[in-house]
Amino acid sequence: MLRSTFKLRALSATVSATVSTVASATALAVAAAVLAPAAHAEDPAKWPTRAITIVGGFPGGAGTDLYARKLGEGLSKELGVPIIADNRTGAGGNVASDVVARAPADGYTFLLGTAGTHAINAALYKSLAFDVEKDFTHIALLGDVPNVLLVNPKKHPEIKTCGDLIAQAKSKPGVLNYASTGNGASGHLAGAQFAHGADIKVTHVPYRGQGPAMTALLSGEVDFFFNQSAPSVPAVKSGQVVALGVTTAQRIKALPDVPTVAEACNIKGYESSTWYGLFGPAKLPPEIQKRMSEAVIKVISTPEFQAWLTDLQGIQPPADPSIAAFERIHKADIKRWADIVKMSGATVD
Repeated sequence: MLRSTFKLRALSATVSATVSTVASATALAVAAAVLAPAAHAEDPAKWPTRAITIVGGFPGGAGTDLYARKLGEGLSKELGVPIIADNRTGAGGNVASDVVARAPADGYTFLLGTAGTHAINAALYKSLAFDVEKDFTHIALLGDVPNVLLVNPKKHPEIKTCGDLIAQAKSKPGVLNYASTGNGASGHLAGAQFAHGADIKVTHVPYRGQGPAMTALLSGEVDFFFNQSAPSVPAVKSGQVVALGVTTAQRIKALPDVPTVAEACNIKGYESSTWYGLFGPAKLPPEIQKRMSEAVIKVISTPEFQAWLTDLQGIQPPADPSIAAFERIHKADIKRWADIVKMSGATVD
C-alpha cells in the first residue's frame, strides 16, 4: 500500500513538473509573440519594402477594380514594389472595408473606397462592424464618379430622350422598372432622386453587382439603369445602350453629346455623383500616410492618367486630392447621403 502511494505521489510530481514546464514554455511563447511585432516593426522611413495590396469591394470589371489596377501600375513604378488588386466582394463593399479596418497599420493594405462604402452605407445599414471615419486613414481623393442613365434601344426604340422616358413612366405609373447594383447603391439612389424630381412612380430592381444589372438591361428584364460611367462608356459607344443623361452638374468629356439629367429631364438642381478615395487602416504612421498620398497624387496627376480618367472612364479628376480636402469632403458627404437615403426609404438589415 505504501509502495502504491509512493508511486502515485511520484507520478503526481512528474505531471506537475511537466505542466509547470509546459506553462512556462507557453508563457514564453505568448510573450515572444506579443513582443515580436514591436521587435521587428518596420522603420516607416524605409517603407515600402514589399508588395502592397489595394483591396476593392466590387467584382472584377467594376469601376473600382479598373481604377485600382490602373493606379497600381503607376504606383508600382513610383514606389518600386508590386501593387496587388484584391477584390473582396459582398454587402455593398462592407466586406472589403472590414478587411482593411482590421488590417495591420503597416502600410501594406489599403482600400479603394467610395462614397457608397464610406458615406451611403453608414446611413443604409443599421449596424456596421467598423466606423467609416474612425477606423480608416485618409490617403487621397481619386475622382468624382457620375452615373449614366441608360436604356436598351432594342426594348425601347421609342425612348430617345429623357423626356420620352418620363412621359412613358407617367402614362404607366409603377409599370416601368430600373436596375441597380444593389439596394442603397449609388445607382439606386440616383434613380430614387430621378423619380422624386420627375414626379413619377417606377419600380426599383436591385441586382448583385454591375454585371448582372447590365445583363438585365440588355436582356430586357428592366427598362432603364443608372450605371457608373466607367462600364457605361464602352457600352454607349458600341451602341448596346443609349445614354439619356449623366448625373453630374456638368457634361462629361467621355460622353460630350450626352446632356446632364438636370437639363435632359428638366429636373432643376439634380446631381447624384459619387467619389472614389484611397484609405488605409486607422493609426497608419504619418510618414507612410504622407508618402503614399504624395505617390498617389503624383500618379493621378500625370496627363496620361488624367486622359484615361476623363476620356475612357468618364471620371472627373479631383480638383484637390489632398488628405485635408478628402477628409472634409468625406465628412460632408456622410450627412448629405444620409438625407438622400432617408428620402429614398432604402435600408439594409
